[in-house]
Amino acid sequence: MSTAKNTTRFSAPWQALFTLLMFGFMYLPILVLAFYSFNESPYSAGWTGFTLKWYQKFFADERIIAALRTSLIVALCAVAIAAVLGTLMAVGLSRYRFPGKGIYQGVAYLPLIIPDIAIAVSTLVFLAAVAIPWSGGLIQLSVGTIVAAHVVFCISYVALVVSTRLTNIDPHLEEAALDLGATPFQAFIQVLLPELTPAIVSGCLLAFVLSLDDFLIASFTAGGGTNTLPMEIFSRIRTGVKPDINALSVILISASGFLFVIAEYFRYQSEQRRLK
Repeated sequence: MSTAKNTTRFSAPWQALFTLLMFGFMYLPILVLAFYSFNESPYSAGWTGFTLKWYQKFFADERIIAALRTSLIVALCAVAIAAVLGTLMAVGLSRYRFPGKGIYQGVAYLPLIIPDIAIAVSTLVFLAAVAIPWSGGLIQLSVGTIVAAHVVFCISYVALVVSTRLTNIDPHLEEAALDLGATPFQAFIQVLLPELTPAIVSGCLLAFVLSLDDFLIASFTAGGGTNTLPMEIFSRIRTGVKPDINALSVILISASGFLFVIAEYFRYQSEQRRLK
């Protein structure tokens, strides 16, 4: 007993040091990036003074704003579709039995582990193959094709989060609603869906951030003249990282942190309801 206590006491400083190093490794580059986004110099070689002109330049850059608008449209459309299909997929896999369920479940979550480059190439090949029977030509790559490609992996993330929540919901609640005269659709809308709402919101926020951040899949499925925000950033940093890109990165990190707070709020509310 005393040995266990001694081990814990002597290992605590190393655990604290490891934790500090881990957080430093994770967040120090972000702090440096945020620091230099306020640097008056266009180069990151040294500090020359505080300024907000790079943030002003970002908001005045029409190309960046257009790329951000495209990314938001893609992410919102993909998440809206994935929210419906992913929730239904999770409920179907959790509540029903059918032949080949195990195989279907494995295929449904496969995009979670497949590399993005494989999804990008296979989507492009699929679009070319599907266009063959059509009036002689390829499908025009556009914002729509990016949305379709993003839906593929967004569904898996939404379904994964919702299915995790389903394991903590008593299936007898739906049976009780059916026994009391509710139809299956009413039982789903009035009993199951309110319990799943926090998980659906969390899954949608996760899928939204991943869609907004995607570069590989979007670059393979975007048409000429269609730029998402990661594509626009990549085209600019090939000649060096500019302070306006640092400012943009700080804004995106802040927005991601805000979404994380929202997701945690819904998770906390769901946990509190479950414990009551």
